[in-house]
Amino acid sequence: MNRVSRRWFLTATAATAVSVTAAGCGSSGSATSSPTGNVDFWTLQDPTNPVQKTAVDTFNSGGKGKVSMTVIATDGYKDKLRTAMGSSKMPGMFFNWGGGSVDDYVKAGKLVELDSALESHFLPSALAAGKVDGKLVGIPCRGTQPVFLFYNKKVFSDAGAEPPKTYADLRDLVKVFKGKGVTPFALAGNATSSWTELMWVEYLVDRLAGPELFAKIAGGDWSQWKDPAVLRTAQMIKELVDSGAFGKSFGSVNYGPGGTTTLLNKGKAAMVLMGSWEYAQQQTEDPDFTKKHLGYVPFPSVAGGKGDVADVVGNPTNYLSVTTSAAKQTAAEFLATTYSDAYVRGLVEKGEVPITSDAAQFLAKATDPAYANFQYDLVKKAPAFTQSWDQALGLTLGTPLLTEIQKLFNGQSSPEQFVSSVLAIKK
Repeated sequence: MNRVSRRWFLTATAATAVSVTAAGCGSSGSATSSPTGNVDFWTLQDPTNPVQKTAVDTFNSGGKGKVSMTVIATDGYKDKLRTAMGSSKMPGMFFNWGGGSVDDYVKAGKLVELDSALESHFLPSALAAGKVDGKLVGIPCRGTQPVFLFYNKKVFSDAGAEPPKTYADLRDLVKVFKGKGVTPFALAGNATSSWTELMWVEYLVDRLAGPELFAKIAGGDWSQWKDPAVLRTAQMIKELVDSGAFGKSFGSVNYGPGGTTTLLNKGKAAMVLMGSWEYAQQQTEDPDFTKKHLGYVPFPSVAGGKGDVADVVGNPTNYLSVTTSAAKQTAAEFLATTYSDAYVRGLVEKGEVPITSDAAQFLAKATDPAYANFQYDLVKKAPAFTQSWDQALGLTLGTPLLTEIQKLFNGQSSPEQFVSSVLAIKK
């Protein structure tokens, strides 16, 4: 029996109706008609809730079964979901981060496998984290959040510099901005912000070894941490830290207002490697800077590396998964709302960059169309979009990994000790 409990097939007719069948588990392989009925939908409290609520209300007005949406606060969401998924009262559909966040549910046979035909509605690179063992168990339900370099255009102009296209360029810029008394890269290195340091490790490993290396690790082969690209990445991190790329006090810097965001818009730092949400942070704190001086470019290439410079890392998107407790036909038909024109427009109005295959036509209505199109094109052209490692690995492995990364940045571990310590996380 597959780790996913059963397979669903969606087929849209000319009248946009949806039919569903389920392949049974075990040896029988028999298919049965999927019943209509009510479905509980659990979602995280965030700015896209009104878009989801509109989709639910519109769907329910069609009389094809009812979806009941429950909004849960961020702080308690994962714990409440885990408790429910271990009981007889699990939701029929739920919002999630894909990757390691749903792996246990898949292993337990709690999720259904969705038809691969759904993939045609979304950008391929954003779907990987919605799959487990190659089987689709989650489809995108909000925008994308790739990681890339933000920079202060005025600081660059004053220094007569250009954004880096190669890692050699990046190293040269460290020298340029240090000479100007500007921190080359803002970095939040305080005790709770090791996830910002992770971004550097993710990109350097990708550029050196390609996405396949971490894919093997996430797939269960922990011995892949012995790959030379991991040690080389750790050495490059040490070289950056020792050269002053992040300044002398990054260990006490926070993420966001008063921290990295402020350092960038006040010209105290030239660049920051951050997720696409940094734009909203800057817009909130300093709209004038955001409009006139905020620049952004992809992470540069690394000479001799196997990775494609078009690869991206970050949060491909968030996902909507269906459990075995759902009224099958109702849930299946509701999935179609996630790529409807109305839903995509709603996300754009909320400042999201959707990753449906046709989203580009709606981005002209974004608050900043140029920025929205930059993100969309980055994801559309990406051969691979690697999910943030801590999300892909889950709490059990991801949390100690972040600890070891922070020790590397803080100089508490040598590159060799970093590799050994990470290998020891999973014995």
